[in-house]
Amino acid sequence: MGFSNLGTLGSTPVVKNNFGLVTSDPTDVFQFKITSSKNINLSLTNISAGDDADLRLFRDANNNGVLDSFDRTSGLVSNRGSNQDEAINFKTSSGTFFAEVSRFSTSVGGVSYNLALSATESSGTFPLAASFSNLLPKEFVLGNLSSDVTRTGNVSNTNTADVYSFSLGTFEGVNINLNGLTTDADIRLIRDFNNNRIVDAGEEIARSTKGGTTSELIPNINQSGDYFLQVTEFTGNTNYNVTFDHFTTPFA
Repeated sequence: MGFSNLGTLGSTPVVKNNFGLVTSDPTDVFQFKITSSKNINLSLTNISAGDDADLRLFRDANNNGVLDSFDRTSGLVSNRGSNQDEAINFKTSSGTFFAEVSRFSTSVGGVSYNLALSATESSGTFPLAASFSNLLPKEFVLGNLSSDVTRTGNVSNTNTADVYSFSLGTFEGVNINLNGLTTDADIRLIRDFNNNRIVDAGEEIARSTKGGTTSELIPNINQSGDYFLQVTEFTGNTNYNVTFDHFTTPFA
């Protein structure tokens, strides 16, 4: 089992690219600490084609510095099929944690992957402001928008963010609406210009962060290219509807 101690995790993402798992060493473990209440963000991407890897998060519940059976009695897991991106976003208090990347048993030979980790400020604390993850896993892949698309989801303390990826072609546009809320949630739109799957300076295109259960809107996005939309919990557990209202733009 590979083991890495990352020290104290902060808002600047820690990136582990081109790591690998093999039959004889099918698991990597990354230990880290957070020193106050934070949103822990984990993103497992670029899993090698034809392979499968899963992502888990555990707290060092007995404070012995080892990921043992006691710690494994509870935790969070992301285990999508095939080589789809995995993500965990968890609002929690200070402590020591373990992020575990494991090779799915049906994979043949080596499995390569990229892992990014960050700890961002928790929403709903002073100062009151939306606290978005700065990682961009492709959790929900919509492809090229050619018609209206509506998706339903849920954000909460154990899943603080959902990320949708989509693209627009030439002479296409979209209005994005978030509604059906029972507590406060927010949205923001990102262009990952350098394709590093991290939100860097200048890559946020727009956001909507109205208070309470008021619907959120990002209107009139009409530049061709690839986009990420983040739906983020502000306070509490809420279901939501997110609608991508597709339109065509004039040719001249």
